[in-house]
Amino acid sequence: GLEDETRINESEEEEIYWHLKILPILHELEKEEDNIEDLCLACTKLYQALNEGNMLGKRCKRRRVLLKTLYKLVDVNSDPLCLKLAKIILAMKVDGKNLLSVCKLAFKICRNEKNDYIIQNDRLLDCLLEVLRTEDLQKNNEALLYCMGAIKFMSGNAVLLNEMVNKGAIEMLLQLMKQINNIKENDTNFSNLGHLLVQLTATLRNLAEVPQARRQLICSGAVSELCVALEQRTNDKDVCAYIVRIFSKLSSYNDFCAALADCSRCYILFLALLNKHQKQQDLVIRIIFILGNLTANNNQAREQFFKEKGSVNTLISLFQTYHELDLNAQKLYHERGGKEKTHPKHPSAAEDVLIKLIRVLANLSIHPSIGAALAAAHCVVELLVTVLEYKSVDDCEELVISAATTINNLSYYKVKDSAVLGRKLHIAEMLLKLLMSNNMDGVVEAVRVFGNLSQYHEICDFIIQKKIYKFAIALLDAKNQDVCFSACGVLLNLTVDKNKRALLMEERGIGKLVDCLRDFGPADWQLACLICKTLWNYSENVTSAASCFGEDTDMLLVLLTSLLGEIHNLG
Repeated sequence: GLEDETRINESEEEEIYWHLKILPILHELEKEEDNIEDLCLACTKLYQALNEGNMLGKRCKRRRVLLKTLYKLVDVNSDPLCLKLAKIILAMKVDGKNLLSVCKLAFKICRNEKNDYIIQNDRLLDCLLEVLRTEDLQKNNEALLYCMGAIKFMSGNAVLLNEMVNKGAIEMLLQLMKQINNIKENDTNFSNLGHLLVQLTATLRNLAEVPQARRQLICSGAVSELCVALEQRTNDKDVCAYIVRIFSKLSSYNDFCAALADCSRCYILFLALLNKHQKQQDLVIRIIFILGNLTANNNQAREQFFKEKGSVNTLISLFQTYHELDLNAQKLYHERGGKEKTHPKHPSAAEDVLIKLIRVLANLSIHPSIGAALAAAHCVVELLVTVLEYKSVDDCEELVISAATTINNLSYYKVKDSAVLGRKLHIAEMLLKLLMSNNMDGVVEAVRVFGNLSQYHEICDFIIQKKIYKFAIALLDAKNQDVCFSACGVLLNLTVDKNKRALLMEERGIGKLVDCLRDFGPADWQLACLICKTLWNYSENVTSAASCFGEDTDMLLVLLTSLLGEIHNLG
């Protein structure tokens, strides 16, 4: 029957090629139904013969016969054979139900990761990308769904992932996303295309791992299309989750973070998602992480986020939600294993959200006007103090230190009705727990806050009463400029009061200040100024340098002369 079939407009040359090259292979395929290896070999020969005879695509006049033979072999149910068949069928540019069935076949093959190796060697990816590039979205959305699903499974393989990038998959996927974004909610296909968008964004998330792909995503305007998709699909948790995962991954890179910050509507979108899915922890934590990255080094981003209606209230609401979850988890932990001395090494899910929320507040507080506003926001400060009240640094180091850092930032602002200054004594008492811990980072952070708060008499008296000044003097030995700066700030403020200056004689305070001046003074003029101001306060109204500075006098004179010489040379 095969030999008798004729086609209109078939040239004599094509007919001869068909009978000599193609037909024998089709007969071979019909005979070898039980031998998978021979069938695979025959399929490879068939593809080569079709390609050499220029018969791929719709050019072959006898393609119906060809496809009929190939589709019969699909029932053999062998993935290696089905892969060969799918490649040929796709190369024949089938459409309609044939396209849908072959895309389903490709999806089935790619779903099994054991097939990754044979997929790598048989260039199925090229055929699937061609389907994405050329097929009509409205007519073939179900076929495209299975095609995209197959590509998504492929993107889980590092070799195929890099191959996708090299073959221009980023541009194709963004073009497809643009087409989907142009279909509005009242369109009958809108809902179905959400499934396609899930597969597409999942693939983009995997591609975001590849450096070359990240550069392409930045240059190709991906931020704008992803934001449009996020805006249109706020009710689709899966689409939102994958887009947020893409942003979460890419916002760790400065160039993408800057591009996202420039997309002004991203802030309102993130806030809407946070309010809508407040208890969906995996989504919330990633959005907060993104906001932390956006506000880390960008004053404009801080302003834009802060100006959005309800931005701070949303953060406070989230804080309360996850603080309550953490309290419940902590209660359960103590009930189950209260006798255990060890705590979980990593932050819990709720603690992780709180850490990232506080990071956003800390970043916002760096901006002068926003920081001043937050310092006066009693609800914000109350939450930070709450962390210091109910958590020890042993429970969760990162959470406690983050809270202390943010309080330190806010204590810098001397605004009317400052909530920090209003509760400064209570805060000092909470920080004392941190000072008494064995955690050096916690001790340093507590001293930083005391550096700001010690400008007030009540705190200076508290520092003397609780002997906190001894911690400050001890930290001068840390051989770290930042630590010395914080410690010196406390000592400077103490020496403003004449009655407290003698404390510097304890614990070899003067000698340690001179050592810091020697070690860091020539390279760090700010620290050198702080040390000199402290020594100036201490030596005010003293008639004899030797009686004031004792055994450190000679070293101090040498240092001051040397530093003055450097200033002269700079002049």
